[in-house]
Amino acid sequence: MSAVRAHSAGILLHRRDASGALQVLLVHPGGPFWARRDAGAWSIPKGEIGHDEDPLAAARREFAEELGSPAPEGEPLHLGEVRQKSGKVVRAWALAGDLDADAIRSDVFTVQWPPRSGRMREFPEVDRAQWFHLAGAREKINPAQVALLDRLESSTA
Repeated sequence: MSAVRAHSAGILLHRRDASGALQVLLVHPGGPFWARRDAGAWSIPKGEIGHDEDPLAAARREFAEELGSPAPEGEPLHLGEVRQKSGKVVRAWALAGDLDADAIRSDVFTVQWPPRSGRMREFPEVDRAQWFHLAGAREKINPAQVALLDRLESSTA
């Protein structure tokens, strides 16, 4: 019997800085497991696709849940899929736009913390967002998602 792989969808928001260099918005996962992780821990805003949910609609929903504001309007550029080390398949779209990374308001999740303590605590799904130039983004993002940055770069060159 084969394992069912999780499928996620996300949006890679991008903009140009004053010099014309490409920047992308990445998010850092919240919660105690990710608190001290940095390089390789960041991601595009993404989440699981619901049963019978349109993947682009899921990507837009997850963007709003993780950042607290809707994804910008515009024509999304499909960047394809990547498979993460965990087996999760991430389908992504790029959108041009801007967002104040310091003003995000993420949904929260509840987990027992510390483990076996019996205490339930809430943590944000995303604890911070930041704009990165591509070189910096390649260092911070989940290694499997680097391919999404490459595809964006080649499509906007």
